[in-house]
Amino acid sequence: MLRHFRFIPPTVAALMSVFALAGPARAFGTADPLGTDRLAPPHPRLPLTGLTATDASGTGCRQPVAETPLDVLAAVESALCNNPLTREVWASARAQAALVGVAQGAFLPELDARAGITRQSGDVATERQRTASLGLAWLLFDFGARDASLENARQLLIAATASFDATVHGLFLSAVQAYHNAQAARAALAAARLSEKASQESLIAAETRYRVGTGTPADRLQAQTAWSQATLARIRAEGEVRNADGVLANVMGFDASRPLQLAELPAQLPESETGAVQRDVDALIAEARQRRPDLLAAEAQLAAAQAAIDAARASGRPSLSLGASTGWQRSDGIGAHSSSLGLTLSIPLFSGYETTYRVRTAEAQHQSRSAQRERLRQQVALDVWRAYQALGTAGQSLKTTADLLASAEQSERVALGRYKAGVGTILDVLNAQSALAAARQQRIQAMLDWRVSRATLAQAIGTLDTGLLQTPATGTPLP
Repeated sequence: MLRHFRFIPPTVAALMSVFALAGPARAFGTADPLGTDRLAPPHPRLPLTGLTATDASGTGCRQPVAETPLDVLAAVESALCNNPLTREVWASARAQAALVGVAQGAFLPELDARAGITRQSGDVATERQRTASLGLAWLLFDFGARDASLENARQLLIAATASFDATVHGLFLSAVQAYHNAQAARAALAAARLSEKASQESLIAAETRYRVGTGTPADRLQAQTAWSQATLARIRAEGEVRNADGVLANVMGFDASRPLQLAELPAQLPESETGAVQRDVDALIAEARQRRPDLLAAEAQLAAAQAAIDAARASGRPSLSLGASTGWQRSDGIGAHSSSLGLTLSIPLFSGYETTYRVRTAEAQHQSRSAQRERLRQQVALDVWRAYQALGTAGQSLKTTADLLASAEQSERVALGRYKAGVGTILDVLNAQSALAAARQQRIQAMLDWRVSRATLAQAIGTLDTGLLQTPATGTPLP
């Protein structure tokens, strides 16, 4: 509509040029003039090899290569990149960073442009009126209300970033658990196949003795029953592998039906890895209280609640504003121009006790955040204590199950050899094979418990990172 004006006063033109320099993008928020994007955390990802790069989402995430066996590092990165949970918390952190920009914008002046055309018709004549105006409003002083609001936004951003880190740690641990569960399911299937093969060998031995007249029908039937049970256990183990693969694929951000090829894990762990934790538990708890991202988030939320108290108190104090405006009006060929500049002091006298109760609300929220922080501090200590004890138990279980498996294998070989030689019973063989199958499962569970407990302790302390997934050198103490 401004193109119909024949003349625009210089003051109006100057203010319009300021608006033009700001540009539509900056005016309507499609750009980031205050640079809040750099305040948000980057999208989580790990610098790994064996993956193919893809930047469809702009996050630098990469997808596993189908032909490459999936190791735990690749599984974790895929979870961090592809799982919708990471995108959700990342977007929440970026939203809080943008709210910091909103708080910073309160320190800048506001510029408002208006233009209009009015046509009034009457019995005598028709009147046309054109108007244009620009207004400037700038809050100069408000006794710290804007500072408190900005501090609140900054602390909430720190809390959002820490919560983002805590979520990433949780997903990291979930991926590690799902990966090792899938590996344990494969190991259990291999053990079930060995048990099935051994049961079949016992059945063949029982049938052989029955044919030569040294065995009984009862021996053959017992061996047949044991073989059927071993076959059923193998079928169930195959189903567990498929379920574990589905869980792992889901954590990695894929459909549960996605086929997975896992890398081989070492059959044994270095002795240095299975030893007791070589650090005092009190020192671990103290470190966790310094590093745990959820506790850091609680600390930031407490600081944000204190800033909210300051902002509530400042809302009832005077404020000083600068105002400027210029306008132009033309009606039936007659033009007029007006400008104004002035300071406004606003002193709130009574607002129905609104400020009083806003402060009381903010103080109560501060007390709630303080209690939450203390509760979380105690929970951190309990998490570390439980993970510490679990890892110590898992380390001892590894050594015990290794001895148990060795003795069970020897016992099974002796029992089967005695039976084939005609000096043992089929019950001795079946009992030995049952004990061996149980020992194999206990060994697999002990290996799984140790790997998961190690990651759980690192997560409880707040030191869960890619270094945990690498095989430590001999002599490297546990975290």
